[in-house]
Amino acid sequence: MSEDLLKLHRDAIDQIDVDILHLLNQRAQHARDIGEIKGGGIIYRPEREAQVLRRIKALNPGPLPGESVARLFREIMSECLALEKPLSIAYLGPEGSFTQLATLKHFGHAARTVACASIDEAFRLVESRQLDYVVAPVENSTEGAVGRTLDLMVSTPLKICGEVVLRIHHHLLRKTPAMEGIRRVYAHAQALAQCHEWLNKNLPAHVERISVASNAEAARLAAEDANCAAIAGQAAAERYSLAKLAENIEDEPNNTTRFLVLGHQEVGQTAQDKTSIIVSAPNRPGAVHSLLEPLAANGVSMTKFESRPSRAGLWDYVFFIDMEGHHSSDNIAQALKGLGERTSFVKVLGAYPQAVL
Repeated sequence: MSEDLLKLHRDAIDQIDVDILHLLNQRAQHARDIGEIKGGGIIYRPEREAQVLRRIKALNPGPLPGESVARLFREIMSECLALEKPLSIAYLGPEGSFTQLATLKHFGHAARTVACASIDEAFRLVESRQLDYVVAPVENSTEGAVGRTLDLMVSTPLKICGEVVLRIHHHLLRKTPAMEGIRRVYAHAQALAQCHEWLNKNLPAHVERISVASNAEAARLAAEDANCAAIAGQAAAERYSLAKLAENIEDEPNNTTRFLVLGHQEVGQTAQDKTSIIVSAPNRPGAVHSLLEPLAANGVSMTKFESRPSRAGLWDYVFFIDMEGHHSSDNIAQALKGLGERTSFVKVLGAYPQAVL
């Protein structure tokens, strides 16, 4: 009797697979037709993708979790976009970095990801239109802002068109599966800081901690030297065939990094957007209050306020502000007008859909 029931379910699954295959190809044909109608225009629309993913998650009755359904549909959209033209994405490499994981989470595996030695190089390749988009880390929930990304956004012509939020798990990796004999630990500076207490507790004081450009680079170096270990993620462990000596060694259990997607396009409005701006202010009493007043007066909700020293003048600062909503909405437009009347420098970095988690 159980064999008959199994066959019944398996036959149903086989038929469903055939139906899914037909529907996927129908969807792909519609996507191809849309590409022909556009006639070579912009093929990637972040606002459209965000709307599709949110709609699918809202309609999902289960038992598949909403995150799983969103991940599947992200890959379907990625493959359909590739029928028009595979997107090329610059990221901080080498292969196996968390930035590459964020890139694949946002664009899917049909996109062509290009590893760069630095965030600067990744920006340059997109600014010169050699690649389509760049994904760059901007802040971590434990260690705060990524200063180099913020500095580059002051002068770049690129616009923010999306964001990615990635849960970060750090592992201690080594070529040989033993803790004894480790002389050096390689990692990105932020990863070393995020695992500081674990390292103090579990490694001898003489083990040198060396900061490198990325955690994937740390893994690559550890793969070349049996006396070294690296702090990196699962993808880097697999890419460089390293053993995991310890898992999830980050000090904060909810360690999360936010990444920005930047390109050359403006992004349309959705129901859940953010607007990011930069403003400048001299170092004088009341300067910050003066900047915040137009936001409060127009009911604008801030999600981030970050200061950085300005390179234009000693002790002057630039402020990075994230706001809920699209800059084309009335309240943010009025707030930006008010800011423009109070400071000499206001730059809209972009309006974009909030990350679909």
